[in-house]
Amino acid sequence: MSYLEYNLKSTPTGLSKLLYLNWALILLIAAVSGVGFLMLYSVAGGSFSPWAEPQMKRFVLGLFVMIFVAMVPIWFWRNMATVAFTGSLLLLLAVMFIGDSGGGAQRWIDLGFMRLQPSELAKITLVMLLAAYYDWLPVDKVSRPLWIVIPVIIIALPTLLVFEQPDLGTALLLMIAGGGIMFFAGVHWGYFAVVIAAGVGAVTAVLQSRGTSWQLIKDYQFDRIDTFLDPGKNPLGTGYHITQSKIALGSGGWTGRGYMQGTQSRLNFLPEKHTDFIFTTLAEEFGFIGGMSLLLLYVLIVGFCVASALRNADRFASLLTLGIALTFFLFFAVNMSMVMGLAPVVGVPLPLVSYGGSAMLVLMGAFGLVQSAHVHRPRTPS
Repeated sequence: MSYLEYNLKSTPTGLSKLLYLNWALILLIAAVSGVGFLMLYSVAGGSFSPWAEPQMKRFVLGLFVMIFVAMVPIWFWRNMATVAFTGSLLLLLAVMFIGDSGGGAQRWIDLGFMRLQPSELAKITLVMLLAAYYDWLPVDKVSRPLWIVIPVIIIALPTLLVFEQPDLGTALLLMIAGGGIMFFAGVHWGYFAVVIAAGVGAVTAVLQSRGTSWQLIKDYQFDRIDTFLDPGKNPLGTGYHITQSKIALGSGGWTGRGYMQGTQSRLNFLPEKHTDFIFTTLAEEFGFIGGMSLLLLYVLIVGFCVASALRNADRFASLLTLGIALTFFLFFAVNMSMVMGLAPVVGVPLPLVSYGGSAMLVLMGAFGLVQSAHVHRPRTPS
């Protein structure tokens, strides 16, 4: 029996696919989203508007999107990888010409009923295309120089377009996620050593370019670096965000001030309290225990994804699941590090908790791909 015949005979069909969904993963996703609803209700002063109610509606829509994507065979998503990636590139190009601006950056396309952020979509389509590429490429060619160039170009295209918005944080996440897929696919470690060395050189060049005619990043991005290194240097200016964030984190203690009792958010000392800095609101109200509980939920989600990937004999499905797990990990790791002062402020939302339509729907669709890989993985025929 061929692999294709085995796969077709051993995977569920029709409505029986619902029984094969990873329901534990769905419950974990719902639990994290529920935390987000509670916090958005809190930062609005005990009101479902303007943030909690729209976020709840988006989650319900996202749940339907996830299940729909999960019901579609994984081979279909493999075949659609190039189309999806090309579409996301076209949207990134469209942002340059018709995109909406906000906070000094041009990152959104106004669809009327919502603002779409194509860079969120690019994070997932990049993973899809790289997984499809390494599924197609014979294992013995994975580390050959000629076949290394292609994925590097694939990673560079969306990274450069996002960097031009400018969105340095998302551009770095795209690079790391793409490199992660290459590592999971078995690319030799020597290439990564070269990239790390080049990265050190690039950072040095960026720092040396400050104030010159060939300055490589924007002034506000240099301000973020300065703030990261010494937030107390300008506590009422560029250091205000992280200074107030640390005050909120510290005032929460072990058990927190209590739900809806956080002074930093209630008195509007904490900026971006419903998006990038929502974790500090949670930590202030529920303390160290509340923050660690959310972190545990995140780790469990990543763990379930990794376990599913390791049990999957389909190379595309396994790489896709690992790539989405890595992307999700980078989301919450960077956000939490950022609000604690362990990383520069780069504008990365807290997944499933921060307010945002594009991030929520795209992430739910990504988990639909994880579910599709899980549902349609080869099983022993009954």
